[in-house]
Amino acid sequence: MADSEAVTTQSSTVEDWTRALAESIGSPGGGAGAGLMLAVAASLTSMVAGYTEPEEHQRGELADVHARARALREEALRLADDDASASKAFGAAFRLEPGPEREDAIHQASVDAAKASAVLGERAIGAIGDLGWLASNGNPALIADVVVAFGALRAAVTGARTNVSFDLAALTSAGTTLERIREEHPALWTTVEHLSAALDRIDELTAEIDHRAAPTDVD
Repeated sequence: MADSEAVTTQSSTVEDWTRALAESIGSPGGGAGAGLMLAVAASLTSMVAGYTEPEEHQRGELADVHARARALREEALRLADDDASASKAFGAAFRLEPGPEREDAIHQASVDAAKASAVLGERAIGAIGDLGWLASNGNPALIADVVVAFGALRAAVTGARTNVSFDLAALTSAGTTLERIREEHPALWTTVEHLSAALDRIDELTAEIDHRAAPTDVD
């Protein structure tokens, strides 16, 4: 396998990247995995859009959905690598000797990691509407692919939500209370709430089409 430090979503094979993910090095880690899942969701969105023959009045909207999905696939891979870098710094901070320098490093690494995951989460939230549009207007023969895409998107949102929340909570290691953290980082705190709501929205959309994707799964 290539040097783990050189493994990226954009330059490595799936074999090398997942092998690095399987190692106990934390970079790439769960946040980078969430970015990869977002790329999978975007790729499937693009595929379904490409197979869809729209009505005349839907052509422009479909073209926009397709373009956004293609762009998101590329961005998600970059965000996965950004998160891997943030995760590496996060782990390095916790390995420092106890003292003020370690506390400062943990604080900065935690905030940076939370911000990286928040950006990923915001991009994932933005993809829900396009996938929902395809659930209603996309090629019906690919409805199972839409459900798979929703699953990948849910994994991305779950990862982003959990990582932002965990990274914020890591700031308590220096004695800061959660209430103080909320006051100092209101945007990141709100992002966790938005991501939690996004999970509910994804579940609702998936439930609405599951009977079409898996018609044999009946009571």
